[in-house]
Amino acid sequence: MPSLQRIHISLLMGFTVIIAGTSGYVLLEGYSVGDALYMTVITITTVGYGEIRPLSEVGRGFTIILIFAGFGAIAFAAQTVIEDLMEKVLTNTSRERSMKKLISKLNSHHIICGYGRVGSAAAERFHKAGSPFVLIEKNPEMCKAAQEKGYLVIAGDSTSDETLVTAGIKKAQGLLASLPSDPDNLFIVLTAREFNPTLHIIARSDDPSSEKKLLRGGADKVISPFVAAGKEIADNLLETSGSDGALDDAAEPLTKALQWIDVSAGSTMIGESVGKVSKDMRCEVIGLRSNGKDVLSPEAEARLKSGDSILVIKGFAGIANSEECTGAEHKKVVIVDDNPVTLRLYSRLLQRAGFIPITAVNGLEAVDVIIREKPEAAVIDFMLPVLSGIEVCKEVRGVDTCSDVKLILFTGDDQPETQRRAMEAGADYFVLKTPESSELIETVIKAISEGTSVCGIAS
Repeated sequence: MPSLQRIHISLLMGFTVIIAGTSGYVLLEGYSVGDALYMTVITITTVGYGEIRPLSEVGRGFTIILIFAGFGAIAFAAQTVIEDLMEKVLTNTSRERSMKKLISKLNSHHIICGYGRVGSAAAERFHKAGSPFVLIEKNPEMCKAAQEKGYLVIAGDSTSDETLVTAGIKKAQGLLASLPSDPDNLFIVLTAREFNPTLHIIARSDDPSSEKKLLRGGADKVISPFVAAGKEIADNLLETSGSDGALDDAAEPLTKALQWIDVSAGSTMIGESVGKVSKDMRCEVIGLRSNGKDVLSPEAEARLKSGDSILVIKGFAGIANSEECTGAEHKKVVIVDDNPVTLRLYSRLLQRAGFIPITAVNGLEAVDVIIREKPEAAVIDFMLPVLSGIEVCKEVRGVDTCSDVKLILFTGDDQPETQRRAMEAGADYFVLKTPESSELIETVIKAISEGTSVCGIAS
């Protein structure tokens, strides 16, 4: 019997006993309605206050029956309430365990932090595309709404390390930080990047001043819902007025980086896996169109066939399809940085460009790693603990076995004197730090394509 129905029955039983007891005392003992009701209540609750006045033999028999009836009604009501509470607790516990078990089996999935307007739209898109994802939301009502749609939901704080680990952050391939607070999104980005250096992170930002902070914290891309909505409205208005042609040259970098490639008959991609094609083309395959169905983030093992199309995204500034990347595969590059966030970021970018990154956190460790590994390349920051970037260049240049290593000094100091000292110390390249990380990667690729080694340290 449904719990709600049992509650209704228990309430009906209670009212029935009270009405029957009140009526019995009025008819059998001549009590007033008020006295009869009082007598009934103290009798079925067994409080023991005593009789209002002595009862007759018939009245005493009636009282005994009333006690048992009242006790039965109360016991049934208590049992109903307790069972209902236990059922809810056990159901929630069972659902939570089942949810965690399903999440633990996921691999290369996406994580959405926050089920607001941005997060709910992303979740709906992932769901329609059949791409696995986990939603993190701390609002109970929003969690319930997401669960009713069949989403995998973790009720918790997205900024918590434990919650992100439960969501499978170490095995995920993408994360959307879509909380309404920019500081919270920055904290999520920093934490997620620490747990998974190769994770693709997109963060929401409502304040334009937070964009650079999020990018420096490890986000691959920052989106602003209000800016995006404004651009879309403006584009629609311009299109209506026939003035949209002026936007052709101002296309967004991401749009230019996205490209559909057809797998036509006779293509060498036929029969190859998505992972191998992505590796060979030096770009990330983010979509697959096969038999009229679009799949977001296809499995690396998925095989391509004639008639398919793949959606690829270039790494940065066209590097993904550049012929200069040809020699990048299996080339070692040393990257040294005392800032762990920056170190992970550039290690990931070098890895995506086809290199094998080797890291160090101070100047002395950098010299040891370069001499031992003899990398194809290294990037060196000017300010490092123990030994500065310039001192590292001098030490490396004093070792005969590293004479072919190209040294790239990476610094935010644009003074000519700093550049002169770097070149005198043996640096081959001098790269200024800017928000555009592509410049450093392009310099590494340029040095590799020239047939030389490159050595670099970043801070």
